[in-house]
Amino acid sequence: MSKKIPFFVVVAIASLFILSMTGCPAAAPDEEVAPPEEEVPAIEFDGEIKIAVTGPMTNIQGEMMWWGASMAVEEINAAGGVAVGEEAHSIRLIQVDTDEIMDPLGAVSAVEAVIVSEDPHFLIGGFRTEAVMPYTELVAVDHQKIFLICGAATNELLHGRVDVDYETWKYLFRVTPIKSTDLVRVTFLMLNDVGEAVREELGIDTPKVAVLAEALEWNEALVQIAPQLLPTLGFEYVGTFRPSATATDVTTELRGIEESGAHIIYTILSGPVGIPFGKQWGELEIPAAPVGINVEAQKSGYYAATGGFGDYDFTMNTFAQNAAITEKTLPFVAKFLEKYGELPNYNADTYSAVYILKEAVERAGTVDTYAVIEELKKTDFTGAAGRIVFDAVHDVTWAPGYVTAVGTQWQGGELLGVWPYDWRPDPQNAPDLVVTYEGIVPYQLPPHVIEQWRRQ
Repeated sequence: MSKKIPFFVVVAIASLFILSMTGCPAAAPDEEVAPPEEEVPAIEFDGEIKIAVTGPMTNIQGEMMWWGASMAVEEINAAGGVAVGEEAHSIRLIQVDTDEIMDPLGAVSAVEAVIVSEDPHFLIGGFRTEAVMPYTELVAVDHQKIFLICGAATNELLHGRVDVDYETWKYLFRVTPIKSTDLVRVTFLMLNDVGEAVREELGIDTPKVAVLAEALEWNEALVQIAPQLLPTLGFEYVGTFRPSATATDVTTELRGIEESGAHIIYTILSGPVGIPFGKQWGELEIPAAPVGINVEAQKSGYYAATGGFGDYDFTMNTFAQNAAITEKTLPFVAKFLEKYGELPNYNADTYSAVYILKEAVERAGTVDTYAVIEELKKTDFTGAAGRIVFDAVHDVTWAPGYVTAVGTQWQGGELLGVWPYDWRPDPQNAPDLVVTYEGIVPYQLPPHVIEQWRRQ
């Protein structure tokens, strides 16, 4: 019995949830806001464009930010730099280790220090919401600097800020990832594919779902909506388990999930806990298929780090080695892997952020903050992750034909794109619209899950 979730249903539910979480809709300002004459930021420009990359540089998320931005800058500078008026100028990156996973409050001091000492023209990065929320306030309110978010998904970083007080928050944009409520949409569409496999292959009409979510602010939207939404979509919700993002042992949570009778584990993990989860899930042969977000499972070293036990983990991702989202995807992934020995995750799309800034500066003919903001709003950039167009609150647009994200699954030690696989976003209104990417392969239920439930 198929219970495929129509695109328009997921969009409607998630859109309503945006309103309930933020208290207001995303809206454009009533009119263009002219820069206030008395508060124009002073722009020092000696011919070098300075971009600060802020992130936890001793963790994979910060490394990815630095690598993606560095690759873009190397390409741009080698090609002659950025054309500002009639002159070409090079870009210099400034690395800012915010240590925001371990010390969110200390991250604010790190960002303040680089602004004072280096006075960068632009900033990109930001991973942990608990750190990014206060330091984007520092950047926008205190220093009026443009900041392109490249790691934090929380709606409220833009929604409830840019749309409520545009003049204060217009300096903020998000390039990657898609916002939290769009993560809900994608992960539930992926979850639906797993549910369909359980129904068709195991004969279980109402699959039971347990939620495993690290105890952090960014995923509260997903945690809160799951118990409400799962029963309406043909699933039985059996409980939520909240380990620390840095937990090294999740045996208790996994045994609790097993005792709940879950057939599926809806994962919401961005921190190092993703590795012990994958290893212990496989070692213990927990008979529930994981699907959702596991940032550690996006890494090429995940299979080895879990001793192979993380095979069949199904996680939302931004890139896949086998999925040609645009004509730029596979060349970017191949070059990144060759250069750094890692598959790029969503943080690595600082690569696109640097190119977006380059194009905005070139269109503006200046590095002046207000002129660049106006050009950033006009962005229509085809990158490796999809077509990037900012919406009214400066967020990346999620939709077929724009950025959709992909779902990747470890299959036999290979990380492969499995979603969207012949996805029909709106069968009622657009029955001929089918979304997939060249190279995508079908999802597979973990063999030990099949074996366990077929015995019963």
